[in-house]
Amino acid sequence: MTSTMGYGPIFFSKNTKTYQSDQHGWAELLPLRKSRPSLEGHIRVPWVVIGAGVTGLSAARRLAGHHPKQKIVLVDAREVGQGASGRNSGYAVKVSQFPGAFAPEKVNEYRRINRINHAGLTLLRNDVSENQINCSWHEEGFYHVAADEMALRECENHQGYLEALEIPYTLLDQGALTERLGSAHYRRGIHVPEGALIQPAALVRGLADSLPENVNLYENSPALDLSYNKTVSVQFPRGRIVADKVILATNYEAPKLGFQNRYLIGSTLSGSFTRALDEEELTSLGSLRQWGVLSLHGGGATIRLTQDGRICLRNTAEYHGGNLLSDQQLAERQTIHRAAFERRFPQLAHVPFEYAWSGVEGISRNGTNFFGRQRENVFFAGGYNGSGVSRGTAFGAALADFANGGQSELIDDCLRSAPASWIPPRPFLDIGAAYTVRSRFKGVGLDR
Repeated sequence: MTSTMGYGPIFFSKNTKTYQSDQHGWAELLPLRKSRPSLEGHIRVPWVVIGAGVTGLSAARRLAGHHPKQKIVLVDAREVGQGASGRNSGYAVKVSQFPGAFAPEKVNEYRRINRINHAGLTLLRNDVSENQINCSWHEEGFYHVAADEMALRECENHQGYLEALEIPYTLLDQGALTERLGSAHYRRGIHVPEGALIQPAALVRGLADSLPENVNLYENSPALDLSYNKTVSVQFPRGRIVADKVILATNYEAPKLGFQNRYLIGSTLSGSFTRALDEEELTSLGSLRQWGVLSLHGGGATIRLTQDGRICLRNTAEYHGGNLLSDQQLAERQTIHRAAFERRFPQLAHVPFEYAWSGVEGISRNGTNFFGRQRENVFFAGGYNGSGVSRGTAFGAALADFANGGQSELIDDCLRSAPASWIPPRPFLDIGAAYTVRSRFKGVGLDR
C-alpha cells in the first residue's frame, strides 16, 4: 500500500511562474512542522537570499556572520524541505565519481571538484554538530556497485581514479557485498569511507530552525519578478523586497526569474520507501544496519538502508518540464521501483512500499555547475547535477563571501566551473532535454 494518494499538488502561479509542491517524500517521515509566515508588505534590506535549500541556507548563515547587525532576509516559494534539498536521496558526497577512465590531464579538475565537496561536507558536519540537528547523520561513506557490463567497466575506471588520487577505498567482490548489504545482485563494488548519509528533509529543517537571529525566514513566498535600478526590487504575491544585493539559490528554477535560460533544466526523479523492517527482515540484509549504495552506472539505482530501518530506492529520471509527478504517475513509476527492489532483495518481496515521492534535480547539458555574478548586484549558484547536498552547501557559503567582496581558494574553485552548453529553445528544448535525460540509461541493464 502506498500513501501517494490523497495529496494534491500545491501551486503558486503568476505571470506563468509556477512553483509546485506536495507533501510526499522524506518530510512524510517527520513530525508535522509549523511553517514560518509568508512575506507580506514592503521590506527594505541590504541582502535577500531567494531559495531556502542547502545553498540558500548556507549563504544566509554566512551573510549573517559577516553582518551580525544587519537583517538578512531568506525567502522560499515552498515550505522548507519541500524543494530539491529535501527530496534527494540524502548523500553528502566528499569524493565524486567521474565517468570514464582516469585522465591525467584532468587531475586538477578532479581535485578542484573534490575540494568543493570537502568544504561543503565540513560546513554541514560543523552545523549539524553545533546545532544538534537530528538528521540521521551517518559518516561512513558509500558503496559504489556494479551488476552489469557497463557498470563493471566503470568500477575499474573508478578504482583507477581513486588510486591515482590516493583516496582510500576497499574493493569488494560479490560475496563481500552480499555479506554487507544482504543482496547478491551486485558482482563487484567499491566502498569509499568518506561521505555522509543524511535524512535530507530533517537536515534542511534543522538548518532553517537554527539560523542566526538576524536572518528572517519567510516560507510559501514565491518570487515573481525582479526589477533593477541601483537596488533590486523583488515582487511577491503579497509584498515586495527592495535589497542592495540578491543571492539566487533557486537551482533549476533560475530561468523563471530570467537567469540561465536554456542553460539549466530540471530532471524529475522518483523513488519509494518500504515500511520499517522488523528485526528478522533487517537480519537478512547482512551485517550493516545503515548503508548507501550508488550505482557505478550513471542511470543506475540509488538505494539506502535508512537509520529507521527502511529500504529507500530511486531508479527513474525523466524530463518532465521541471515538474513533480502526479499521484497517478507516481503509482505507475512504483512498478519500476518494485521490480528493481525485488531483483535485489527477493527475501523481502513480501515487504510493501509505504511512501513514494518525486523530486527535481538541476542539470546542465555538459554537467557543469553555475556560480557567480549575474548582474551588478545579483549572484547565483546552482545546477549540481545530482550532487547538491555538500556541493550546494559549499557554493552557498562561497557565493555569500564572493558577493561580500571576499577572496578565497573556495571562491576560486567555484569560479572555475566550466561554462555551460547552450540548450536550444522549444520545441527542440523538450526533445533535447528528454534525450539528455534518457541517455543516462543507455546500457544500464541490471543496474537500474
